[in-house]
Amino acid sequence: MIEKQSRTVTDIRTHRLIYGCMGLGGGWDRQPYGPAEIDAAEAAIVAALEVGVTAFDHADIYRHGKSEAVFGEVLARTPGLRERILLQTKCGIHLPEGDRPGYYDLRGTHIRHSVEQSLTRLRTDVIDVLLLHRPDPLADPEDVAETLTALHREGLVRYFGVSNMAAAQIAYLQAHLDLPLIVNQLQMSLADRDWLEAGVLVNTPPAATLGFPLGTVERGLLDRVGVQAWGPLARGRFTGAAQTPAEHATTAHVAALAEQHDTTPETILLWWLQRHPARIVPVIGTSRPERIRACADAVRREPALTHEQWYELWLTARGEALP
Repeated sequence: MIEKQSRTVTDIRTHRLIYGCMGLGGGWDRQPYGPAEIDAAEAAIVAALEVGVTAFDHADIYRHGKSEAVFGEVLARTPGLRERILLQTKCGIHLPEGDRPGYYDLRGTHIRHSVEQSLTRLRTDVIDVLLLHRPDPLADPEDVAETLTALHREGLVRYFGVSNMAAAQIAYLQAHLDLPLIVNQLQMSLADRDWLEAGVLVNTPPAATLGFPLGTVERGLLDRVGVQAWGPLARGRFTGAAQTPAEHATTAHVAALAEQHDTTPETILLWWLQRHPARIVPVIGTSRPERIRACADAVRREPALTHEQWYELWLTARGEALP
């Protein structure tokens, strides 16, 4: 049961950890959810609140809308909860449907429709943060800016950001928008390190193999665009699902550091991201309450990794020395 307690909702860039709700709502299908899915969502939300997480990340496409819908069910059964939390959702992707492949859509009409649907499913009258989920090459920045400005003026969305975008794409959109883009959500973990390697491998042959646009994180720091990390626990590759020799070695190293710092392996992985000067905010996506609780020290304690320990983790995970 969710306890009634007051909490001030703050700028999402100041949160230490965000709970990602993609795992809530049942399967990735059109089958309706039921009481079991609502109860499972409530258990995850309770666990997140217990460790001090008050920001929740959604997207209109998660579980075909069911992730937002079951979250809305929990809000409806818990008076006062909405006022204590921050809700973030994303829009801009059409999932595959029948023979039609998936595609991206940042037309103003689609953005507005998505926001209206998310508000209905979440059973709220305002979205705290709306992220544009993926870059749409056909997007008209003036159309996007006009729509976002109108949604803000109408009180339907408080703040805006993006997801999976490079610095130049953010700057191009921001040039047409008076409201600030405050967040960029990117895939980042000890396993997914292109965001880090891109800046270190400059002027070396391996740089050509990296897909991450150089300078995105640094430009975000200059422009006060907060960085959120999706997939920060690397799908369990360093907490029991290792496959390669480097992953097995990293798993052992993570466990040893967890014992040394009297915390959990999950916290060590999150601390590794949080220790970066960009003050990266991890978005954890597990739906298992016990694993959510294992992340508590990433909220309650400052990252305790030393400079040397941070590098040791990186080098062990990459499996080779730096250039």
